[in-house]
Amino acid sequence: MLKLGERGAETSRRDGLVTVTLNVALDQTLECPGFAAGAVNRVAAQTLTAGGKGINVAALLAGRADPVTAAGFLGRDNAGPFEALFRERGIQDRCVRLPGGSRVNIKVVDRQGPEGPKVTDINLPGLAVPPEALSRLVDELDALARENRWFVLAGSVPAGVPEDFYADMVRRLRARGCSVAVDASGAALRHAVAAGPDMIKPNQHELGELLGRPLSGARAEVLRAARELQRSGIGLVVVSLGADGALLVDAERALLAVPPPIEVASTVGAGDAMVAGVLAARLREGGDLEACARLGTAFAAGKLAEVGPVLPADERIEELRAATRIERVDPA
Repeated sequence: MLKLGERGAETSRRDGLVTVTLNVALDQTLECPGFAAGAVNRVAAQTLTAGGKGINVAALLAGRADPVTAAGFLGRDNAGPFEALFRERGIQDRCVRLPGGSRVNIKVVDRQGPEGPKVTDINLPGLAVPPEALSRLVDELDALARENRWFVLAGSVPAGVPEDFYADMVRRLRARGCSVAVDASGAALRHAVAAGPDMIKPNQHELGELLGRPLSGARAEVLRAARELQRSGIGLVVVSLGADGALLVDAERALLAVPPPIEVASTVGAGDAMVAGVLAARLREGGDLEACARLGTAFAAGKLAEVGPVLPADERIEELRAATRIERVDPA
């Protein structure tokens, strides 16, 4: 298996990155003080942003990889916000259009609740993908594999797409000399892991699901679980631990990365920012595990202070990277 960031046989391939989002979403955030179910609620402010895990990764990596390409599916009826994001960030658009509209995910934010800020999620179903559209996407990815080294397969699998689609694409892309990261959950992630991707980013719950046992959260137990998964044939396992940071495990060592305190504006996309930061360290710096841990944590912490798929200024990212505490948690 190629190490993370290692070139395959096609050494002339550009350092481009492609994100694949099968189930994009428009993220609508409603600021609703005193929100109560079953009552009339008034919205004080709202934002609408193009989202979906892979879309977020592409937006956050724009300018840090050359080129960045977004692939997947978009509903024609509300593709405008996605197309505007692609133009604004210089992201190449290779998404297959489907009839109808992409799903909308609604977050109702109440910052004045008696128990502190609270977020209520209302996620609508995504579009069903017909077989001919899935075949078109596979053809697009085959073409992109000739020009790009990294692929990120991210998010849920919509109706019409087999749950082992990511696994098939991991094998297909790696056979073409590409490196593949997967950020998914449930059956889609379980199948993908069996195909041996170069990187995955489960949270603690998803890590337990992959191994068929719940994890208590004790650091040693999470480390053992991540190491077990890494030794099954995965180059890098990144376990997101929420406010406690992230655990990164490769073949040589394991590091715990703990971010500095952050005033949180939105938790949406923080995990996607972690993926983007880790890959940015590899693509732009040839970073080792500590560089990936620091920049991934800086991206995630910086994203927490922003609404939408944006990061703070580079100067702030550098401050966060320097302030991230790194602890080695297992021997070489």
